[in-house]
Amino acid sequence: MLKLVFMGSDPIALPALNWLAGEGSGVAQVVGVFTQPDRAAGRGQKIQATEIKLWAEARGLPVLQPQKVGPAERQQLLDLQPDLTLVMAYGHILRQEFIDAPRLGTFNLHTSVLPHYRGASPIQTAICNGERETGVTLMRLVFKLDAGPVAEVERVAIDPLDTAREIEAKLAAACVPLLARSLGRIAAGAQTFTPQDESQATFCRRLEKADGALDFHAPAAALAARINGLMPWPGCTVAINGQVVKLGLADVSSLIDYKPAGVGVVVGTDEHGLLVATGQGTLRLRLLQRPGGRMLPAGEFVRGFPVPAGTVLPSQPMTPLVAPAPFPRVKV
Repeated sequence: MLKLVFMGSDPIALPALNWLAGEGSGVAQVVGVFTQPDRAAGRGQKIQATEIKLWAEARGLPVLQPQKVGPAERQQLLDLQPDLTLVMAYGHILRQEFIDAPRLGTFNLHTSVLPHYRGASPIQTAICNGERETGVTLMRLVFKLDAGPVAEVERVAIDPLDTAREIEAKLAAACVPLLARSLGRIAAGAQTFTPQDESQATFCRRLEKADGALDFHAPAAALAARINGLMPWPGCTVAINGQVVKLGLADVSSLIDYKPAGVGVVVGTDEHGLLVATGQGTLRLRLLQRPGGRMLPAGEFVRGFPVPAGTVLPSQPMTPLVAPAPFPRVKV
């Protein structure tokens, strides 16, 4: 049986960890966990542990929470005597000497079909870019951004009304069959690895609040994808009657192209949402939230916050989310 150290900080890894602690316990045993330090979070800014730490503590596992990963942390890893390390959404860069420390090396679960969408926001960026499929890739980790050779991929569909929340849940579940068919082969030395095609690589970056701006000169399909991909965070917003309204879900109305009405002009409603003319096609806003309010279906929203036909929604430039080369790192 494999002795496995897990490194991660995001609850997206919980289905995989639960599988390892249950059905997968005959394949691999988690012997320790690295996760981010406890930090202030939420409106009250209370100090909170990651859900990964809580999962590990509930099972009596050693938990390490370094501010950075260096030689001392490498020794702590070696003290756990793992056969391999599995990383998912950890939040620290691992140097090659740390990657090579376990007997079988270090492996990473990345939430895209590599080499596409390397980087910090693959789930959101794939949706925003209009993809109809994404997946989880299990790769051998190397000291280069998401560039290691690929062991296996588990694909999932992106449906038209999926937001980043739904796709994250699908990808979290997809980690289980991916590990179930791969870990045994890795233990036996029978897993094959395929180098990534560097010519096909694309990159995404850490998201910012400003990414929620919308330019209604863009096609309706691109705007809907952006709204859904950035829900729940950072969320797309638009100014309506002087108030900043958050948009929670959108799609395209195929009934008629209202472009002659003017870009960004509200042209009415249908049974599913508020209709807005765009550079190409008609955008349907299905869920909206006013400041201090709840996210509501459009019909309910406009009963308390009227948005009459002819209302103009101002456009703002939309920042690029994907590029053929890594985005410059921004110091904070």
